[in-house]
Amino acid sequence: MIRRCLALLLTAGLGLAAAPRPAAAVEVTISCGALGQELELCRDGAQAWARESGHRVKIVSVPNSASERLALYQMMLAGAAPQIDIYQIDVVWPGILGHHFIDLRPYSHGAEARHFPAIIANNTVDGRLIAMPLYTDAGVLFYRRDLLEKHGRAVPATWEAMTETAAFIQQAERAAAAPGAQPLWGYVFQGRAYEGLTVNALEWVASSGGGTILDRDARITIDNPAARAALARAGGWIGGIAPEGVLTYTEEEARGLFQSGNAVFMRNWPYAWALAEGADSPVRGKVGIAPLPRESGDAPTGVLGGWNLGVSRYSRHPAEAAALVMYLTDAAEQKRRAVVAAYNPTLPALYQDPEVLAANPFFRTLLPTFSGAVARPSLAAGGRYNRVSNAFWTRVHDVLAGRQAADPALDGLAQDLRRIGRRGW
Repeated sequence: MIRRCLALLLTAGLGLAAAPRPAAAVEVTISCGALGQELELCRDGAQAWARESGHRVKIVSVPNSASERLALYQMMLAGAAPQIDIYQIDVVWPGILGHHFIDLRPYSHGAEARHFPAIIANNTVDGRLIAMPLYTDAGVLFYRRDLLEKHGRAVPATWEAMTETAAFIQQAERAAAAPGAQPLWGYVFQGRAYEGLTVNALEWVASSGGGTILDRDARITIDNPAARAALARAGGWIGGIAPEGVLTYTEEEARGLFQSGNAVFMRNWPYAWALAEGADSPVRGKVGIAPLPRESGDAPTGVLGGWNLGVSRYSRHPAEAAALVMYLTDAAEQKRRAVVAAYNPTLPALYQDPEVLAANPFFRTLLPTFSGAVARPSLAAGGRYNRVSNAFWTRVHDVLAGRQAADPALDGLAQDLRRIGRRGW
């Protein structure tokens, strides 16, 4: 699969012609997301830059699967391939791929100061700004506004309040349901043993004062009382307010149950809003979005997601590629993406823009979440991040499935991490 994509990538692309061409016109190649709308937005933005600059742009589509895309990128970059100038990279890849990208600060003219600081810090490797933010994501809490109003309940601000409210409404609605009706559940999330569970569990832990698995200096911090309590609480949800099937859920399975009207609360990325509000959605007009719950006194905490653009060290046209990166990540282009397709800007100022808010009124709710988003420890772990994440989600899944209690699971995780980092991070 990867080799076939590589062959196609090296021979194909969407050529975007520019007119008029400058005296030294060049062709810049950019990898964009594989989903139809994302590819379309990238193409339109690149075409606008081509018209303004007089250069040409070729767009290549890459695998939709993040793991397949990473494997393809690693193959290209390890061979110092010059065929791609600009790579669209996941928020957890700077520590893995960062040494293959140029420092963008000489080309940014200080533009990074206008973006969310947490994202810029995440994209800075050894003092070099290796990517600019294209759009961001962070976990949020979706809730059935109609059910909370019906039962006189407030949107929960803490995990304890969410757990209690979910259980109360679940029991009350099931008691009043017609015979044979699909059971209502209190809470759904991404519980399969994969990167999504790392994200969910890190949100539980970080919002409870339990840290982020590794600190910035790659010291192991996960084996602590707050983290143990957070995972033990989550383990208690399974078979209670969450179906046992949640242990196999990714984003779409969770969304499917919630959007069908069979869950009170859901953790997901903001993309689910537009689908929940779609014309054929059973919960259209009944959904609200709030920051994820947290322990009393702690700030709302969603784990950072999103995608960025970096320029390859092996590019034949780094200056022109950097110019395109700055164009696609600047305010005008991010505003267009937000208004047209609800992509979350990385510029805080756009969360006050009247046109952006008219198209996406829930963006007001998301600003504190993005401002305080927590990064996964990908920079600290570097090239070993995938092993760290795998160890974490495996132990967490054991807790959720009832195979281990939180205490021995985190004891074991600490040992796993020591083995992974034995020769230094």
